Amino acid sequence: MTTSETPLRIGLAGTGPWARNTHAPALAAHPGAVFAGVWGRRAEAAGELAGEYGVPAYAGDAGLDALFAACDAVAFALPPDVQAPLAARAARAGRHLILDKPVATTVAGAREVAEAAERAGVASVVFCTLRFAPRPAAWIAEQSAAGGWFTARADWIGALWAPGSDSEYAASPWRRERGGLWDVGPHALSVLIPVLGDVTALTAARGPADVHHLVLRHASGASSTLTLALDAPVGAAGVELVLRGEHGVTTMPGWDGAVDAFAAAVDALTGAVRTGEAHPCDVRFGLRLTELLSQAEELARAGA
Repeated sequence: MTTSETPLRIGLAGTGPWARNTHAPALAAHPGAVFAGVWGRRAEAAGELAGEYGVPAYAGDAGLDALFAACDAVAFALPPDVQAPLAARAARAGRHLILDKPVATTVAGAREVAEAAERAGVASVVFCTLRFAPRPAAWIAEQSAAGGWFTARADWIGALWAPGSDSEYAASPWRRERGGLWDVGPHALSVLIPVLGDVTALTAARGPADVHHLVLRHASGASSTLTLALDAPVGAAGVELVLRGEHGVTTMPGWDGAVDAFAAAVDALTGAVRTGEAHPCDVRFGLRLTELLSQAEELARAGA
C-alpha cells in the first residue's frame, strides 16, 4: 500500500515500440514512481526491456499475477483488445491503472474495465497524449475556460503504410485492422470534448483507404468535423485542430514527443490515488470514447 509520502510502484505491461519509447523511459526517470518491472507476452522481449532498466521481468499468466503482487499500479502498452481483459484483471487485484487509448475497440470490453475499476475503487488514467503533453494540455484548459466556441475542425491524417515510411508502428496488426478511426480518433475526441462538451449527435462516412469523416454536435451547441486516417499518401499527412468562435480562431499547438506527457499522466494517477478524486481522463472517459468510436464505425459501415 502507498501513503501520501511513498511513491507508486508501477509495473509495465507491454514490450512493443510504445512501451520501449515512451512508458519505460518515463517510468525509469520519474522521481515520484518506482519502476516495478516489465511483463510481456514473450519472455524474451520482457527480459530484454526489463534488462535495460535493471528491473524484474515477468511473462505468462503466472507472471502477470507476480507483476501485480510487486506493484501498486499497472501501465499498459498493449493492443486495445489485449489490454482490456488484463486491465480488468489488474483492477480486480486492486491495482490502479494507466491505460492506453483506446481502452478497447468494443463497448463491452471497455465497460468491463470501467466496472472492474469502479467495484475495486482503484484510480485510473487513460493516456490520451494531448491531455498530458504540456503545451496542448495548457491550450485545452485555456480554450475550455474561454468558451464561446462555434465550430471546430480536426484533421488527423497519417501515412503509416506509405512507401518509404519507417515508422515502427506500421507493423502493428491492430492498427492495420482498425485504422485511423480507432488509433487517432481518441486523440481528436480527447481534445474536442473537454472544450466543446460531450457529443450529443454523431454522423460518419467512409472516404478513401481507411479515411473516416465524422460530424459531431456537442453539448455546448458547437459542432465539429473530424477527418481521421492512417493510410494516406505522405504528401497528405498532417495534424491540425482549429477552433472558431466569438473570440476568433485558434489552432492547437504542437508537442515534442510523449515521454514528458506520460510522466504527467503518472502525476495525474498519483494525484487521483492520493485524493480519491477521479481524473477527467479516467477509464469512464475511455469508455465514452469507445462508445463514440463504435457508433461512428457502425454508421460509416452502414453508409458504405
